[in-house]
This record gives sequence, structure tokens and C-alpha cells, in this order.
Amino acid sequence: MQTKDQTAASHTLFEDAQGFIFGTAMCAFAVVMLRDMGFITGQTAGLALLASYVLEAPFGWVFFAVNLPFYWFGYKRMGVKFVLKTFACVALISGFSELFPHLVSFERVDPIFGAVMIGFLQGAGLMAIFRHGGSLGGIGILALYLQDATKLKAGYVQLGFDAVLFAVAAFLLPLSQVGYSLLGAVILNLVIAINHRRDRYIAM
Repeated sequence: MQTKDQTAASHTLFEDAQGFIFGTAMCAFAVVMLRDMGFITGQTAGLALLASYVLEAPFGWVFFAVNLPFYWFGYKRMGVKFVLKTFACVALISGFSELFPHLVSFERVDPIFGAVMIGFLQGAGLMAIFRHGGSLGGIGILALYLQDATKLKAGYVQLGFDAVLFAVAAFLLPLSQVGYSLLGAVILNLVIAINHRRDRYIAM
């Protein structure tokens, strides 16, 4: 627990870099598993995955393109430093998600085990990214912007987006895959909710 004598130490550039590389690598590996198993996830990554299935396009390029309109909201809400970090994280995930399939393949993964591990990987990756002041952009940025502009809680915006996303996915993907995807999304949100606590983390 932080005492009065302790002060929050800023991360160095090297620490930020390794945090972003670790976080985006974990998230990109989860994307490889998601695509291999035909699952989706929530938020902008889920939208990009669903679009990549429908368009038969590479996830990395779709994810990068989908995020482009949201950087302005990020700049208005949190400034240029946040936008640059977010741009770097999105670019890294886009690149890693195209590279990793050439380095690994999956012969058999139990769908429940896969959904749980995907949630764990995404949770660990996102916590690293968040703790170093970055994000994966997209709907999360828009939700915070709308919260400031309209007082509509960001959590409700994100929940509403995910509800629509999974509803659309139910018409495009087998229901079993949508169900396993929901399990992974629940695990991810539990990991973030339980472990990402600023009051328990000193260095920012």
C-alpha cells in the first residue's frame, strides 16, 4: 500500500516500450487464436475480426484502418501523448497479428480452454498497455469522449456496442462460436476488473 513518503514514479521510455511490446504481443497472440478458432471479441478488435471474416481480409490491416477515425477523439480527450502511444500500440498489434501466424499453428484447441486462455492473454496484454498510458483506441476512446460531452457513462457505451456486435455476429457465425466468444470476453473483463487497480499500482 502506498504511504505518504512514497511518490508515484513515472515510467522511463524503455519501460514504456517493453510494456507496449509485451502487451501488444499478448493481444496479438490472442487474435491469432481467435482467428484460428473462428471466434470474435468485444470492442474495436471484435469489429475488426468480424469485418475480416466477412471481407476475407487480413485482420491487421482492418484493425489499423478501423482505428483511424478515433484518434481525433483521443486527441481531444487525452492529448497528443496518449494518441501517439495508442497509435504505436495499434500499429504493433496490426503488425504482430500478421507476423505471428507464420510462426505458430494450432492443430487442436479445446474451445472452452481456448476461450479462457484468450481472455487471460488479452487481459494480461491490456493491463500492460493501460499501465503504460496507452490503449487500443477505437470504441473505448469514443466512449470516454461521449461521457464528457453527454454525461453518458463510458461503460454503458462500450456495453451497448458489444451487445450490438455480438448480436450481429450471431447472424454471421455459428451460435456455438459466438457463445465461446462471449466466454472469452467475460474472462477478459474479469481479469481487468479484478487486477487493474490504480490504487494498488505505484509507478504510473
